[in-house]
Amino acid sequence: MAEPELAFQRLQLAFASHIREPARNPAPPDVASERMAIYRELLYNNIESFIGNGFPVIRQILGESRWNALVQDFFARHVCTTPYFSEICEEFLAFLEQERGQVEDDPPFLFELAHYEWVELALAIHQAESFPAHPGLPADWMKCRVELSQLAWNLAYRYPVHRIEPDFMPDSAPETPSLLLVYRNREDQVRFLESPPLLHRLLELFDRKQALAVETHIEQLASEIGGDAAVLSRQVQPVLEDLHERGILRLT
Repeated sequence: MAEPELAFQRLQLAFASHIREPARNPAPPDVASERMAIYRELLYNNIESFIGNGFPVIRQILGESRWNALVQDFFARHVCTTPYFSEICEEFLAFLEQERGQVEDDPPFLFELAHYEWVELALAIHQAESFPAHPGLPADWMKCRVELSQLAWNLAYRYPVHRIEPDFMPDSAPETPSLLLVYRNREDQVRFLESPPLLHRLLELFDRKQALAVETHIEQLASEIGGDAAVLSRQVQPVLEDLHERGILRLT
């Protein structure tokens, strides 16, 4: 039995290799070229469709020729670790980060823009539930602990990925990074907010040490910027009320 099994495995490998990269891998013998062409087109189109729906901005700015070359590179070289179609876009992101390398025609922001587009998909299908709605902050909010929603991601990019489009494609990263808070609201819509640097840092503090009270985090932030904690707390309160209302965080 061993030899027939090995022969069948060799046939499978030749079949799959030709479908992935026909220019470098000959088709298996005794298989009609018309049939192989149908398989190649069917499988590539399925993969391209999933990736294209997940990264519409990248597809638009690259144009059909460069886009298909990019997807074909992924199709030929990347070995997926998941059988789920919903995770193909995450595999594509891993390919860009770990395998694609420096390609002359790729825009410098390609990976960051891909990550930003993937975040929208990842949040849309995330299994976590939104925090229930509660009006206003607790009276003792300064003494409360903060829990950030799993559906709210505090992100920083070198490029302004949320503004990139065919008419705006920066050649180099600006001095100031783009700080974004991307979240899924209670209506299951993915939204983003541009975060001021102080809010971005405060959310980092909340996330890293969730056991501490709000006032401790504010004191830490005040010491970092050389500010007054009492003044900063008054500035922070309406911001926290807004984030609380959106379900981005809750105080306990």
